[in-house]
Amino acid sequence: MKTKKQLEKHAKNIKLLILDVDGVLTDGGIILDNNGNEFKVFNVRDGHGIKMLIGAGVKVAIISGRQSKVVERRAEELGITEVYQKCHDKVVAYESIKKKFLLRDNEIAYIGDDVVDLPLFKRVGLSFAVADSSDEVKSYATAVTRNRGGRCAAREVTDFILKAKGLWDRIIREYLEA
Repeated sequence: MKTKKQLEKHAKNIKLLILDVDGVLTDGGIILDNNGNEFKVFNVRDGHGIKMLIGAGVKVAIISGRQSKVVERRAEELGITEVYQKCHDKVVAYESIKKKFLLRDNEIAYIGDDVVDLPLFKRVGLSFAVADSSDEVKSYATAVTRNRGGRCAAREVTDFILKAKGLWDRIIREYLEA
């Protein structure tokens, strides 16, 4: 694991945050009803952190192994335009996003929770495992959040990036002056 200072140094360069969904933006639970509807619970504080990050000029994308209309709706609400679902090989989506925005690996951060996220952990400049990830996944992450998936782990990362980039104080001032 890197020290906080080392993490902050890397976070200053982040131009894109990529998120997994199930287990990161949610607690990993999926509710299915008898009519085939799918329900997920998202944390509003995670969402607000994502909106602040986007508002500060950092791009945000989603790469998920599952397909869900709920994810499309949530992404639209948050202003996330890059949404890749049903990705069995997340590297393909990752490379597409990287090429589209002309980014280098060290300018990208990723939050994941399971072994399917490990290929991206190896590529990005900063990889975060949520607190309730398996020990195996945590061992490959650059850092581990204090919070669990769906319980402000994403907010923890968005705030960390904003602070490392020196943008946090300005954001807080804007809220205080509103």
